[in-house]
Amino acid sequence: QVQLVESGGGSVQPGGSLRLSCVVSGATSETFAIGWFRQVPGKEREGVAGISRSGDNAYYDASVRGRFTISRDDDKNTAYLQMHRLKPEDAAEYFCAADRALSRSSWSLLADRYDYWGHGTRVTVSS
Repeated sequence: QVQLVESGGGSVQPGGSLRLSCVVSGATSETFAIGWFRQVPGKEREGVAGISRSGDNAYYDASVRGRFTISRDDDKNTAYLQMHRLKPEDAAEYFCAADRALSRSSWSLLADRYDYWGHGTRVTVSS
């Protein structure tokens, strides 16, 4: 059974940094494209960043481009989301997700296509 577990969330001041981790178990992470999503109460889940199975291709939502970096270490079965220059509007529950069907060089920010989800880690940004 495939499971994803996020960690690394917390409370930071505006301008601060956090690194989220997503550990994949039950399968090797290289099997999956990985996406990071976030959600605030009352709003739909939105795609933040996606990385291909190969790790060579990544894509970012415009709201985080230049501040966030998605990466993966398949030797550790782990994906990461490094977040810098955090803003109050980045505050949300962050989820990682795994997609088995995407081709090796493809990514996606479409939540509906992802097969497996973690339970989330909360990020708070306030002064």
